[in-house]
Amino acid sequence: MVKAYRLIITGLVQGVGFRPFIHRLAYRFGLKGYVKNVGGSEVEVWIEGDEEDLERFINSLENEKPPPAIIEDLIIDEVKPRGYVDFVIKPSSREAIKRSNIPPDLAMCRDCLREILDPSDRRYRYAFNSCAWCGPRFSYMYRAPYDRENTAMAKYRLCPDCLREYRDLGNIRRYHVQGISCPVDGPRLKLYSIDWVEIETNDPIVETAKLIDEGYIVAVKGIGGYHVAALASSDDVVLKLRERKKRPSKPFAIMGLDTNVLEKLVYISSIDRELLESPQAPILLLPKKPDSPVSKYVSPGLSHEGVFIAYTPLHYLLLMETRDKFLIMTSGNIHGEPMCINEECVKVKLKDIVDYVLTHDREIVNRVDDSVIRRTGDRYVFLRRSRGYTPLWIRVKRDLGGEYIGFGADLGNVAAIGFEDKIVLTQYIGDLDSVDAQNDLVKYINFFTRNYHINPQRSTIIVDKHPNYYSRRIGFRYAEKYSLKPIEIQHHYAHLIGALYEGGFNGLFIGLAIDGLGWGDDNTIWGGEVLVLDTSKPWYRRVGSLDPLPLTSDRDTYYPLRILASLLTNMGYSWDEIEYVLKEVDPLYDKRRGEYIVIHRLVESKKYILASSTGRLLDIVSAILGICDYRSYEGEPAIKLEAKADHGRELIEIPGFHVIARDGIHRLEYSDAIEWLLENREKYPIEDLAYSFLYMLGWWYGELIINAMKGYRVESTIPLSGGSAVNNYIVEGLKKRLSMADLKIYIPTKIPVGDGGISFGQIIAGSLMKNKDI
Repeated sequence: MVKAYRLIITGLVQGVGFRPFIHRLAYRFGLKGYVKNVGGSEVEVWIEGDEEDLERFINSLENEKPPPAIIEDLIIDEVKPRGYVDFVIKPSSREAIKRSNIPPDLAMCRDCLREILDPSDRRYRYAFNSCAWCGPRFSYMYRAPYDRENTAMAKYRLCPDCLREYRDLGNIRRYHVQGISCPVDGPRLKLYSIDWVEIETNDPIVETAKLIDEGYIVAVKGIGGYHVAALASSDDVVLKLRERKKRPSKPFAIMGLDTNVLEKLVYISSIDRELLESPQAPILLLPKKPDSPVSKYVSPGLSHEGVFIAYTPLHYLLLMETRDKFLIMTSGNIHGEPMCINEECVKVKLKDIVDYVLTHDREIVNRVDDSVIRRTGDRYVFLRRSRGYTPLWIRVKRDLGGEYIGFGADLGNVAAIGFEDKIVLTQYIGDLDSVDAQNDLVKYINFFTRNYHINPQRSTIIVDKHPNYYSRRIGFRYAEKYSLKPIEIQHHYAHLIGALYEGGFNGLFIGLAIDGLGWGDDNTIWGGEVLVLDTSKPWYRRVGSLDPLPLTSDRDTYYPLRILASLLTNMGYSWDEIEYVLKEVDPLYDKRRGEYIVIHRLVESKKYILASSTGRLLDIVSAILGICDYRSYEGEPAIKLEAKADHGRELIEIPGFHVIARDGIHRLEYSDAIEWLLENREKYPIEDLAYSFLYMLGWWYGELIINAMKGYRVESTIPLSGGSAVNNYIVEGLKKRLSMADLKIYIPTKIPVGDGGISFGQIIAGSLMKNKDI
């Protein structure tokens, strides 16, 4: 007896060869009907046949699906047979039946690599090779569903050979694959000088490699933007690049041909290798090898190198032709702005940085930076979640009760949308100081709301509380357009409620959020906060905090010794005493003396803002120890302090930390510890002092939590989030103290620990507020 089923399949089922897979499966079991993409990025299947064959088909879905595919939900309805006589792939439809994931960009698979290295293959040395299992997706999509006409591949007509592969049911990797192409079809590469004269060559890749080996700096158009490529082994080239990019010490990422090449530069464990070679192929921070041929100027003052493998055919072929088989591969942008995605941007913004441009004629529709991951303790954590992961959703353990748009924070901005039990983070947008980044924030919110079928007029808009955040202003303007009133969410509450929901926790918790800054409920800057919070309602209470530092201006965040001068003044030091200290720790004291006098007078006059900032405290310690007294990039003094601590051998139990009750909350005081550090900084190795201060700070944060939790029946898991929560030695000390009280920490691993995860928490907090009376 013939029966029929209609299946709606969601997860990651578009752009991964899923419809061809369904077609082959139906053919194998003799079933009739159709499969098609639907506008919500889901797949609809109609199958008719014998009941036993239908069941075999359904049972084979999960076990035999394409490698990148993810089946999250499978809805099966028995329907009346229509008498189909064949099984076909139908044209896609725009309407959404049920939302599903938009496919992310995926690194080149082994089969595509084999083809570009095989002289007998028609795709030999083809820089844009891809298949059902790999290649660009989100970065060249105009809209869902994922079909060729909705991508930047629409303009390339298929040659007879590609058309034959496209129609060949037996071709597992190319049958009905939307991104199919070959050297005959295009895209096509061209090499230009920076004054935009085309370089005549039979092979632009070989010529580019020669130029890089000669010391030239080249912009290379990748999947989600332009990289800037240069020799990583030449001091002269690296210093030239730093001068041109106005980037005195921020580390550059290194791309290697493969993990075998990278093993000469950094230590790689088996699980590191697995992550580097995964379809996501992120940048991974790994310990440097002492005999590495990489220039010391690539990541000065750091103990780890950010490395990744050649994840596209173009990058692989380029690196294969270079002398070293590894290169600096950094974002093609000017300081503080998003990376270029088109030639117009390159001509204007990279003209003083690069000498040549290796480009192609396929449009980059959506800017996508490389993802960055590091290891903290025994966990991999995101510093940046972007290519390979965006725009896949993250599921939470309850329905959000509506549709939501979170505008995130200003540093390392990432926005988010929420619906059903799902939250989708945008790609990394970056710092919102530039107009281009601000425009990107709106552009990608519009892309995500449109393609995930979110109606802004019915949505709840959520922003950060900081009155000066661009993201807040943009969110208010966006809400005004639809006559909506945004919900404002405190920064550290967003960090912690996001961490709890990402980890699937329920109940009453006490958590720790440590970072550089976030606007507090008392109109001061927070950054070392212990909150009690409930996952079932929009409630939290600040029960503990780092003792606040006085800040006199934004300039203080760039020069940590200015904050030290403020702190010492606030501690009651006279000007003569402060001058004595600053002469000892600041080699440029004579030049800065006037500034210090002004700061001293401002603090004496109470003209400052208080900041309970972990980041600023770490900056002071880094400067006191002579590690870093000027911040040229976000987090630099603290990052270099941790790098120095990597070589610490002995734990010194630094005295001077205290937990006291003041102003209705518990405070972690550290001024005596700073005094001890000033008095003893030359008596111990700097590495041991760096390690010990970080460890002791973490230990005393644990003490703060244990004191602050008294009177609350909280769970034994402590959520930990914020930019400083990735510091290995703070975490080590914290875990040690908490373990003595049978408590353990939880650090999120699916969302960025820093401000890139704020929008996730905003969605959760906004949902709790909207549904608080239900």
